[in-house]
Amino acid sequence: MFILCAQYANTQIIANIICAAKTYMNRLYILLISCMLLVGCNSTKDVAYLQNLDINKQESISASKGITIQPKDVLSIIVSCKDAELAAMFNLPVVSYQTNSEIVSSTGGTQQLLGYAVDENGEIKLPVLGKMKVAGMTRWEVQEKIKSELKSRELLKDMVVTVEFRNFKISILGEVKNPGSYSIEGDKVNVLEAISMAGDLTIYGLRDQVYVIREEGGERTVYRLNLKSAEVFQSPAYYLKQNDVVYVQPNKVRAGESNLNENSMKSIGIWISIASLLTTVATLVVAAKK
Repeated sequence: MFILCAQYANTQIIANIICAAKTYMNRLYILLISCMLLVGCNSTKDVAYLQNLDINKQESISASKGITIQPKDVLSIIVSCKDAELAAMFNLPVVSYQTNSEIVSSTGGTQQLLGYAVDENGEIKLPVLGKMKVAGMTRWEVQEKIKSELKSRELLKDMVVTVEFRNFKISILGEVKNPGSYSIEGDKVNVLEAISMAGDLTIYGLRDQVYVIREEGGERTVYRLNLKSAEVFQSPAYYLKQNDVVYVQPNKVRAGESNLNENSMKSIGIWISIASLLTTVATLVVAAKK
C-alpha cells in the first residue's frame, strides 16, 4: 500500500512538472512571438527614404562644381598631342614593377602610373613647367591652367590635358551591410550613392541620424543628415569629398537600450530549450513508470 501511494505521489509530481513545463513553454512561445512581432512591425516611416519628396515637383539640390584639390591628394596628369615624343617630356613615366617573379613591362600587362602628390603648400611639381599651385582648384580648372601655361610658353599646341584623382576614398561605418573604405571613380559622389555602395542601411540604422565627418583646411566638421527628408538634397554634405567618413547611428535595439535586443532574444531561446528538455525528460520518466 505504501509503495502504491509513493508511486502515485511520484506520478503526480511528474505530471505537475510536465504541466508546469508546458505552461512555461507556452508563455515563452507567446513572449517570443510578441517580441518578433514588435521587432518586425517597424513602420514604413522608420525605414523609408525621402518621405516628403513630391514626385510632381522638381526639387532643387545643392550645386556642386566638383571637389577641390587639397594637400595630400594624389593627381594623375596626362598631357598628349600629335607629337607623342614631345608630349612625353611633360608626363611622368609609366613604371614597370615585379610581380610573381616576372617583370611587368610598360608596354603590356599591368602598369603603374606615377602620380603628383600635392604638398602641404598646395603645390605640385610638373616636368618642364615646375611648381604649380593647385590647392582649392577643381581638376577641370587645373587642366585649363596647365593648357594655358603650355600655350603661353609656346611649348605645345593642340594638346589635351587630363587630370584625375588617384586617391579619392570615403569610409562608411555603422549600420550598413558592408562597412569599409571605398575608392571613388571620378570626383562626384553623393551620400545616397555611397550608402548604396555599402549595400544600403540595415534595418537597425537610423535614417534620420546619418553623420558625415569631414576634415578640410585643418578643421573637422560633422554634418547630420536626415535621409527621411528630401531636405537632405540641400545639405552641404550631400555631395561627399575626399576622405569623408559616413557614419550611420544604430537604433535602440542594436545599441542594447531595449528589452528586445539581441541578448534578450538569445536568453529566450535558451529558456525555451531548457523547458523543452525538461518536458522531454518528464515524458520519458512517465512512460518508463507505465
